[in-house]
Order: sequence, then C-alpha cells, then structure tokens
Amino acid sequence: MRKNRINRRVFLGMAAAATAPAFVPASVIGANPPSERIVMGCIGVGGMGMRNLRAALGHDDVQIVAACDPVRSSNEYGHWFKDGWQGPWFGRDAARNVVNDHYARKTGRTGYDGCAAYVDFREVLARDDIDAVTVVTPDHWHAVITIAAARAGKDIFCEKPLSLTLGEGRAMVEAVRRHGRILQTGTYRRSAASARQLCELVRNGRIGKLRHIGVVIGRNHRESPRNWTPQPVPAWLDYETWLGPAPWAPYHKDRCLYSFRFISDYSGGNVTNLGAHMIDMVQWATGHDDGGPVEVEDLGGVFPTDGLFDVADPARFRCRYADGVTFECHTGDHFAYVKFEGDRGWLAYDDKMHASDPALLREQVGPGEIHLYESDDHMRNFLDCVRDRRDPVAPVEVGHRSAAICHLGNIAMEMKAKLQWDPAAERFTGPRADDANRHLLKPYRGSWTL
Repeated sequence: MRKNRINRRVFLGMAAAATAPAFVPASVIGANPPSERIVMGCIGVGGMGMRNLRAALGHDDVQIVAACDPVRSSNEYGHWFKDGWQGPWFGRDAARNVVNDHYARKTGRTGYDGCAAYVDFREVLARDDIDAVTVVTPDHWHAVITIAAARAGKDIFCEKPLSLTLGEGRAMVEAVRRHGRILQTGTYRRSAASARQLCELVRNGRIGKLRHIGVVIGRNHRESPRNWTPQPVPAWLDYETWLGPAPWAPYHKDRCLYSFRFISDYSGGNVTNLGAHMIDMVQWATGHDDGGPVEVEDLGGVFPTDGLFDVADPARFRCRYADGVTFECHTGDHFAYVKFEGDRGWLAYDDKMHASDPALLREQVGPGEIHLYESDDHMRNFLDCVRDRRDPVAPVEVGHRSAAICHLGNIAMEMKAKLQWDPAAERFTGPRADDANRHLLKPYRGSWTL
C-alpha cells in the first residue's frame, strides 16, 4: 500500500524532473518573456482532463511540463472524443506524448521531451517551476489535491463538482483564500455568452417576479453491473493510487474511469455531475453566489438496492431560498436544462436560450442595469486571473456553493426528509439536524487528510 508521504521513489522522481528539459524558448512559445510564462502541470488526464490540457496547450503563454494520472494509457473512456490523436488517447503517457508532440512541432525539435509523466500528484506539486495545476480527477480526490496545491503555492483549475462533500468544499475555500491562490471551477457555462445573457435578463426582471425554477438533468446513462464480481486490475492502472482516500474496494472496470460518478464513494451521480452546471446557473441568475437555500426536501429520489452503482436514479428534490424562490431538480429526458418562470414569462437554457416570447431573446441589458462577470473562454479567464491575481468567473466560493446544493439534495433524498439549512453557518438546523450534519464529511482511508 502506498503511504501518504513522499517516499524514495517520489524523491528520485523529483530529482529526475529537476534535471529534465523544462522550458521551450520564449521565441517559440510566443511574445512573452520566460518570466511571464505560466508553467503548468496537469493532474488527471482522462476524458475531461485531456480536454482541459488541450485547452491550456492552445495558449502561447502556457507551458505544460507535467502530466499526472494513475492511468498509464487507455482508450476506455467511453464517449470522449479523440481529437485525431493516433494511439492511446488518455492517461499520463498519452498526455505526455500529446504535449511533447505539440512542442516538437512548434519548435521543430524532433524528440522534444520537456513534459514528464507522473503517477503521484505530490511529485508535481513539489516542483518549484510549476505555477498552476489542473485538477481533473474523480471527485473524491478534488479536495485533497486542491488543498495540497494551495499549500504548495500553486494556482488551480479544478473541475466540477468542486467537492465530494460539503465539509470538503468549505475546507477548499479556506485553503485557497488563506494561501492567496487563484482557483477556477470548471463550470464552463459561466463563460458562455448565452448563459450570461439569460442570467442577466432574469436578474434585471425581464420575466417579472421570479416564481419558480425547474432543473432537469439526464438519468444515469451507464447500466449498473448487477451480479458483478471482482476483476483483475489492468496493467495500465495504479489502482491503489486511484482509490486514494476512498474506502478500499475490489476492482471492477465499471468502478473507475467515467463510471466512478455513479458510486457514492467517489461522486454524487448526475446530481453533482450535470446538476453542478445547471444549479450553478440558478445561483448566478438569482444572486445567491455567496449563499444558498434555507430548505431542501426529498421529492422521491430512488436509490438502487443492488448492483455496483448506488447513487439516486431517478433523483428528485426541491430547494427554497429565504426570499421564497423555489427550484426543483429532477432527472428526466433533457441532458441538462434549466427554466426560470416569472409572473411575466419564462426563460430556459440547454446550451442555448429559449423564451416564452421570442422578443425576450433580443433584449439588451442597459448600462444602468446589473451586468454579470464577462468571460468568453474559461481557460483563458483562469490564465488572465493567474497573471492579474483577481478572482476568475467561477472562483472557489462560487464553485463550493453550487456543489453544496447538489450535496444538500443528495442528503435530503438519502434521508427521505425535508431539512432546514443555514447557508451562513453551513449546518443543518431543526428536526433531524444531528443526523443530517453527519453527512457533511466522509472519513478518509488510512493517513489521508485534508
């Protein structure tokens, strides 16, 4: 079992990294001198991780020098696109090859090898030359890695949902703020012009007084293995590292890679997966970025009683804000959909805007009205904020608060209860509060801590 400390292999890996070619000449990377380049390590380079790596690689003022993942290389990430890369598409070796190939073409240097591959994220964080990291791991790793990165002085691009539990999320906020780091949450709709426009129209009263909000998320689209049995761990996976702080469990192919999100030890199902996007829009459109609802109620979420997957499917819960606005989240036919209903009409979003009156879609927000943070490129916004030391469009508090509501919904459904929530104290109050507050954190395995 790998211990939670830097061992001899890790130390030797860091020493090797220190002697590896680390930088591309500034004349090749772009107009920025070396002191202005953002040196980045990518922790987690599976489906979305590789997508974020490529997004960062497309900016001339970034240099990627590290790719880290317990997966060596694999093509078993399901629906993820392959981007034309020939060979294994995901994992640390595949990511390293993508990066090195990119810089080889850019520099004209055959055999460029300035990007190193790692299994252990602590080796990446120990490198003094790295300014920022992407964290695109299963959810149960987000808090541990993000907090360690903040302590190591790295800025962080962390995928949604920001946390596995409410307690983790608050600890992440405190660590990022205490160490003066920049964190961007991977809720990309905050950098979509149409999503921002919709939220501005709602905030500025274009549909009148807001009455209700509906959120629809897709149901689990993977079939849960019913009579599953343990399988041999494939040679391309360091399974002990993959599990990390989660409870030990026997390996099965549907426990890892994309399917992890349907097992509660690692994620919260599509409530936290797709809900993190749509509920984030609810928070943005209602002006609750630094708060949350005061009540959450189960409306009939169903949890499996057999098989490998154990998250709610179907899911259904309702939240109420202190101002009386309610929203209901449930699984259904839409992949990801949110509808804002007011007393003068409605607006909806599913990656494009819909309205009760087409004229609403042409509405402009005037100079004296509420204007929301403008970003049209989520990765570029993060990089600019790393330079300027200002909050990005989806900072740590925003990411935490949106994920927190997803966790509240899962807790209410699991307890089959209506629960009172104090968004300032981030504690349950009222009947059954003691039982509910036990869900705010999960124990970690072995010596792993926040």
